[in-house]
Amino acid sequence: MLDVAVIDRPGAAEASLDPIRQRILAELAVPGSASSLAPRIGLTRQKVNYHLRILEDHGLVELVEERKRGNMTERIMQASAASYVISPAAMSALAPDPGRFPDQLSARWLVTLAARIVREVGELIAGATAAGKPLASFAIDSDITFATAADRAAFAGELGESINSLVAKYHDGNSEGGRKHRLVVALHPSLTTPQTITTQAIDAPETEK
Repeated sequence: MLDVAVIDRPGAAEASLDPIRQRILAELAVPGSASSLAPRIGLTRQKVNYHLRILEDHGLVELVEERKRGNMTERIMQASAASYVISPAAMSALAPDPGRFPDQLSARWLVTLAARIVREVGELIAGATAAGKPLASFAIDSDITFATAADRAAFAGELGESINSLVAKYHDGNSEGGRKHRLVVALHPSLTTPQTITTQAIDAPETEK
């Protein structure tokens, strides 16, 4: 089971949005069958099987094992991931384009950038998994409290200058063997209580998760 799976197909997105199927996916964090799920969800085994088939068709649940029970075969299923994110690729005709209205001070542009990250990294994960190769990425998630709006503006200015300096130092557009990377830095008000700074680097193949 993956920690997070990115859904990029319209059919899979539609299947995952059904409230009953979401409940089934949550229950299948631990392997189970239609028979074991039915009483917990409040549906008949036949109806649970119906939803399981749809989820399986879209790769949202996977067969763990089959057990013989008399004349019947019980199929033990598990969700393919602990959590799911729907990529804008699932709504390709409506997916936002950061290049249309770039504005560093626009919250909606920030959402557009975040949507692009989900779409692009989702595609990269799928490609790396299929190739059995590692996908290196890096992220920093932190909270900072500003005493004043002026401090926030000053911080944003210094951060921008520092990033531009690092880009100028390490960017080499003439390198034949170089690999292009995308860098996004975001700053927005927090919704929850402050968290400690966390830094995560991903260097292991997705297939090892």
